[in-house]
Amino acid sequence: MSARLTPLPRLAAVAVLLLAGGHACASPAFSPAATLPAGDWADHGAELCEVAAATADYLERGHAYDPAAIHGGTTPLLQTSPQRIRATLDFVCEVQRQDQARGQRSRLTDPAFIQQHFELLRWHPDQAKAATLAAGKPLLQRLPADQLLLTKYYVRVAAGSARQSAATPHALYGLPFDEADLALAAADAHADSITRYRYGKQRVVALETNPETANRMAALAPPLIWLSRADLEGALLQGTAVVEDERGQRRYFNVHRNNGVAYDRSRKPEAQDRYWYFKEVPGVLGYGKDADYKIPVKPLVTVAGDIFQLGLGRLVLLRAEEAGQPTFRLTVLADTGGAFHDNLYQLDWLSGYYRGWDDYHAANRHISDYAEAWLLLKRQ
Repeated sequence: MSARLTPLPRLAAVAVLLLAGGHACASPAFSPAATLPAGDWADHGAELCEVAAATADYLERGHAYDPAAIHGGTTPLLQTSPQRIRATLDFVCEVQRQDQARGQRSRLTDPAFIQQHFELLRWHPDQAKAATLAAGKPLLQRLPADQLLLTKYYVRVAAGSARQSAATPHALYGLPFDEADLALAAADAHADSITRYRYGKQRVVALETNPETANRMAALAPPLIWLSRADLEGALLQGTAVVEDERGQRRYFNVHRNNGVAYDRSRKPEAQDRYWYFKEVPGVLGYGKDADYKIPVKPLVTVAGDIFQLGLGRLVLLRAEEAGQPTFRLTVLADTGGAFHDNLYQLDWLSGYYRGWDDYHAANRHISDYAEAWLLLKRQ
């Protein structure tokens, strides 16, 4: 969802040494692990392979295409080659396809198989960074020394309209007309004059809801779909909106380019000035440096995080409490967002499709807010 959303390096070598002395450190730490604790294993191998294959395809473009994301990590003990990350994703699909052909449960849910074929790197959170942002945020204040904050994002199913109305006063806009035919680099070369950089979210919302200026934005950028304020905020926060008509047909909208305003983690989402223009797409998309090529993602097997320090495509094993039972899930780091700049204390798990917060909470309230995490690489 890319807007996170919705994405630098820190020195973790000292943290690793402190970790070996008793987990007393507050900085992020990554340490080799040989065994895994007990727990149930969720089996979503087919979806995991789909996201792994799509992410591997993106990595195949090479470091020069997207140096911010296609790399093997920027912190000590994380540094490997992007080729090894891609080989790990390829191995995931190889195992899944073999097991599917044999009609057997995926070996990717067998802890003995995981420990035999993958190197495990246990991830402890950056408590020092989290503490600087913890004011008014109880989940960060209670962040354990040995678990990450596991937030959940979702694909919002919205009610949309082809026209502005009292119920749907806010649009998702396509790329402004003055850069509609420009590649990203060419558009950014004119950052001092193009529409995208002249308006923050608060200004756009004010223009739309004032009868005297209601048509001004539509003259600058094409409205793709009209939404309620709640659905607009959901789309901007999650990076994706799915609009379902009365026949159950869905249209998908994904973030395209933003106005260059950083996401301010000290502000509530409604008060942000970061603003995104959207593009209609064939399905739900995760990370990509531009809308012309983003990674298709699936719920339950996708996480968003700090790809700028970890490297895009990391295979991440999570162990969280689900209805009181420790449960393992294999996921692919295939998304990011503004909240993940310099953030090694949190991952955001793509949980599913919901119409709003009530549906989301009902489906996810049994899942804990923290999770143990391991980064996995196929053994060489």
